[in-house]
Amino acid sequence: MELRQLRYFVAVADELNFGRAAERLRIAGPSLSQQIKALERDLKVQLFDRDRRSVALTAAGSTLLPRARALIAQADQLRRDALGLSSAEPVRIGYVQWCPTDWAERAAGVAQLRVDTWVMPSHTQAARVAEGGLDLAICWLERSDLETMGLEAALVGVDRLFALGVGKDGSPVEARELTVLLDADEAGWSSWNRYAQQFAHVTGAQVVRVEDGGVTGSTFFDHVRRLGRPVLNNPKGQNDAAPPDLTRRPVHHPVPMWTWSLVWRRDESNPLVHSVRDAFTAGVDSSELTAPGVWLPSGDPHRAAAG
Repeated sequence: MELRQLRYFVAVADELNFGRAAERLRIAGPSLSQQIKALERDLKVQLFDRDRRSVALTAAGSTLLPRARALIAQADQLRRDALGLSSAEPVRIGYVQWCPTDWAERAAGVAQLRVDTWVMPSHTQAARVAEGGLDLAICWLERSDLETMGLEAALVGVDRLFALGVGKDGSPVEARELTVLLDADEAGWSSWNRYAQQFAHVTGAQVVRVEDGGVTGSTFFDHVRRLGRPVLNNPKGQNDAAPPDLTRRPVHHPVPMWTWSLVWRRDESNPLVHSVRDAFTAGVDSSELTAPGVWLPSGDPHRAAAG
């Protein structure tokens, strides 16, 4: 029995849904199911009653759950005591758009975490790490950026970009049939502009330049209506609900993927920063990057994972 299996057990018990628990833990669903089965074999009890529609704790699972929580809490406290976290400076982390929903859980027992509320573009957050204003940041960078700034990167998240079109047609759309928007504000949209330009160059997608910040948000929706063509979405709007007159459409040939990197200084000497980095990148599922037909920019630091 491993401590991480107990964490998995608690996560599934909290969610009563393997899919949501896997997403919260940032591991693949099949891996989570296998670990729970391994824990049940080790304990020689069934922890969950599960079928295709529901998940419920068994009587044994309900009895063991508080004990599992207590063991995890004790292990976390032991680690905090060993690291002397009561007197250590917190690890400072910033982000752009995407971030884990379980910051505290991941950092528990590793380090005190200070999440910076100053949400800025990728290149700005990366520069703050390079200059020492942050210890870690979640952002989008290319290999050349990492080299120039003296940073290292590890994958922490992946977004599959889609197209937004007028009407109810939700069928897949060829990448070459898309429009991509570039914004005149290079200070705010440098990363997106570089990504979109490369995508358009490789696929033949149409480029339209805007000057109103309309690569996302309500102004983006207005541009989609005005153009009357499917438009590639910006990852900042990945979770925005589409208006009723617009429809999401999958993109293929190729499939555009956007990666989120956790970056830190190459010469970082603080062991707590490395501990948080390991906690945030452990078990990250990169399988989407190996799917057939996936596209990443040539300088994406995780392109090797896509083959």
